[in-house]
Amino acid sequence: MPKTPLACRPHDHDHCVSHALAEADTLCARQGVRLTALRKRVLELVWQSHKPLGAYDILAVLSEQDGRRAAPPTVYRALDFLLENGLVHRIASLNAFIGCNRPEHPHQGQFLICRGCQTAIELEQPAIAEAIVSAARTVDFSVEGQTVEVVGLCAPCRRAA
Repeated sequence: MPKTPLACRPHDHDHCVSHALAEADTLCARQGVRLTALRKRVLELVWQSHKPLGAYDILAVLSEQDGRRAAPPTVYRALDFLLENGLVHRIASLNAFIGCNRPEHPHQGQFLICRGCQTAIELEQPAIAEAIVSAARTVDFSVEGQTVEVVGLCAPCRRAA
């Protein structure tokens, strides 16, 4: 029987968050870029669950929980930094962001998105990315980026239905 992904299982989620923040610190230091307190806080909020989070959701938490008077452009700049440095992915269909499971190496985003609980599971299947690039070449198209989003139901939501 296939194993249920970590995002859909009970687990020590604080470990997910602390691991992601430690990875971000290491990666930013290695790349010589600055992970400011705000950028780190935005990354922490994105990692608070395995559900994609929108910029205005982040802004609301910053205002309510942190008492910060951050403007939307400030949050978008922090998200742009996190995207550029491979620390988060943008899920276009939801206009939301999710933490990257493997920020240490560049890769294309592939996601299984549960329409029940809104959990997003990141896949990393090089064959999918290669198939897209290969198909694009056959029509003389140059791929600059790709995100694959597949909507369905995770195992817990199927069992609950």
